[in-house]
Formats: sequence, C-alpha cells, structure tokens
Amino acid sequence: MEQKPQHVSVLFMLFSILFCVCLITANVLETKQIAVGPISLTGGLIVFPISYIINDCVCEVWGYRKARLLIWTGFAMNFFFVMMAALCDLIPGASYWTLGQSFHDIFGLAPRIAFASFIAFLCGSFVNAYVMSKMKISSQGKNFSARAILSTIFGESVDSLIFFPLAFFGVIPTAEILPLMFWQVLFKTAYEILVLPLTIRVVHALKAHEGEDVYDEGIDYNVLRIFNI
Repeated sequence: MEQKPQHVSVLFMLFSILFCVCLITANVLETKQIAVGPISLTGGLIVFPISYIINDCVCEVWGYRKARLLIWTGFAMNFFFVMMAALCDLIPGASYWTLGQSFHDIFGLAPRIAFASFIAFLCGSFVNAYVMSKMKISSQGKNFSARAILSTIFGESVDSLIFFPLAFFGVIPTAEILPLMFWQVLFKTAYEILVLPLTIRVVHALKAHEGEDVYDEGIDYNVLRIFNI
C-alpha cells in the first residue's frame, strides 16, 4: 500500500529554523548571570522566550503534531551544537592563541548547562504544546491570549523547576536558585504578555496564508511519534 507523502510548508520550515537558532543562542547566553536592578537572571532570558512564542504559533496554526516535530528538531540541532562546541574546547589551542581560558569559561560549562537544558526544554516545551492544544479544543478555538499565557506559565514553570537545580547547583549559591527560578518564570511570562499583540497578528497572518487552523481532536500525544505529522 502506497503511503501518502508528508509535507511541511515553507513558513513552517522558516519558523523551525528560527526556533533552532533561538535555542542554540539561549544555550550560550545561559552561561552569563545578569542583573536587572536587584534581580539576578540568566542571559538566556533575552532570547529563550521567543522559542515558546514560536511553539505557541506552530501549535495554534499547524497543531500538536507539527509542534512535536519542531521540538525534537530543536533538540537535535541544540545537541549537535553543544557536542561540536565541547569537541572544539577539548582540542588544544594554537600556541599564539591566548583566549583559551575565556573560551573554556563559556563552552566548558556549556555541556552541563546543555544537559539540563535538554531535559528541561523537552519537558517544558511538550507541556506548553499539550496545554495549548487541549485548551484550544476545550475553548473551541477562542481566547488565544489566555491559552498562550497559561501554556507559557505551565511550560516555563516545568522548564525552570528542572533546569536551574541541574544546571547551577554547586555553581551559584543555593539560596539564589529559588529566587532565580521565580524571576525567570515571571519575566518570561511578562515577555510573552508584552509581545502578545504581535503574536496574535502573526497567528492570524499564518492562518490566512496557510489556510490552516488545526484542532488536535483524536490525535496521539505520544512525544516519541516524531514523524507522525
């Protein structure tokens, strides 16, 4: 029996590329602790919330199955980058190159951060997509704003609860980890709310251009069915 070909659109492909770039960028920026007034945050906050916004857009327009493919693609590309960076860090530098320690300070920590990021990212992203998908069905496609915000709160909370203890226990003071987690979730959610008007416009434009508005009724939410799109 001949199988029906599976296709993805050019816009979905472009969103996937941006998603992967955001994840890789966030992975590097996470190695820096930044101060916003008296609050300590990680540098990844600058870009990481964009990946959740893309996740929301993809899940809203193309459905959970495309979001699942997106999440695993991001995971694979992030893994590839981290492995190449770690390999480069292990290779001895040229005799005239004096930035070895600086390079190691960033990429030497990256494997631990990457491991924590991989686990947290998969759990948080799938929670985000699942909540978004289920809420769309239950609300019959209404209240996109509420769905986008609530799915982000659930996803980011799971992400932070897993990421920060794994990535920073023993690296930063233990007393700083819980406040860091709290402020990360709060700021990332505020980020989503701030750009929500733009997200809504993007979603409407995507639906109009693609002619798609998928409802995930009766689908298999198994996270391992990667190519069931």
